[in-house]
Amino acid sequence: MSRPDVLAVAKLHPFYRQALDSLYTVHDRTHETDPQAFAALAPRILGVAGTGEALVPGSLLKQLPQARVVSVFGVGYDGVDVATAIEQGIPVTHTPGVLTDDVADLAMGLVLAVGRQIALADQFVRAGRWPEGPLPLGRKVSGARMGIVGMGRIGQAIAQRAQAFGMSIAYTSRSPKSDLPHPYFPDAASLASQSDFLVVITPGGAGTRHLINAQVLKALGPQGFLINVARGSVVDEQALIEALAQGTIAGAGLDVFADEPRVPSALWTMPQVVLTPHMASATAQTRQAMADLAFANMRAALEGQPLLTPVPEWTAARAR
Repeated sequence: MSRPDVLAVAKLHPFYRQALDSLYTVHDRTHETDPQAFAALAPRILGVAGTGEALVPGSLLKQLPQARVVSVFGVGYDGVDVATAIEQGIPVTHTPGVLTDDVADLAMGLVLAVGRQIALADQFVRAGRWPEGPLPLGRKVSGARMGIVGMGRIGQAIAQRAQAFGMSIAYTSRSPKSDLPHPYFPDAASLASQSDFLVVITPGGAGTRHLINAQVLKALGPQGFLINVARGSVVDEQALIEALAQGTIAGAGLDVFADEPRVPSALWTMPQVVLTPHMASATAQTRQAMADLAFANMRAALEGQPLLTPVPEWTAARAR
């Protein structure tokens, strides 16, 4: 008996790929590498496997008449044309929840790294500069004001960690959350004006593109720090570079970028900036949990079982 055919639309994490290989025939980006072969293959594809950065346009979905699921390894899915997937009757799933702690941990790590100059201090010692004199003073983190852009699961986990440092919390999101005690601001600029650390953890996509722009950075001000663990598209990267170069803001901790894995060279030598390679969920434990959940969603869909974690748009469409 032949194994079901699955299309991988991105380079998959080994944990996810190994699980898929155990039950399915996985075709690795055939739609890009061999369009002719893909034309013959497309009618047999039952599942689409992707990552949070993968592109799954409507034009691709329309070529897959038998597809039963797009299973995304990641909480973000802004590269998936969910509207077309719904029209085609193809559910989209993702992996929320399992990476909340890791992303929140890294966000706080970046707050500490830029405020207390940890990366710069490491370089200072390694370069043998300590005998020349002390490192310039950093910024106290405990008791500072944190503004959070996006107050979903991860935003709330970041807030819990920040409260342990005695920080005051405020936030902005699409709407205020009545069950939270923190002050709500209607937009990112007004929130930034009352923040020492502005942490971005809102979903990506067209609706949030360049949400953090020159106006927001100006409101954050010369004593403020930007932390981005969301998507590179949420921040106007050129405006950020200019704000850092001109001292409009004090510094930044960045885990995501507009054109990954390419990072603007202008950021490389800025001492007030900490750069990490989109690693917020990159622990062995969490990547295994993400792979397990993505695989479970794929298997459930292909075996006609209830999905574990469909994206909200799919759930809402099914409820109508």
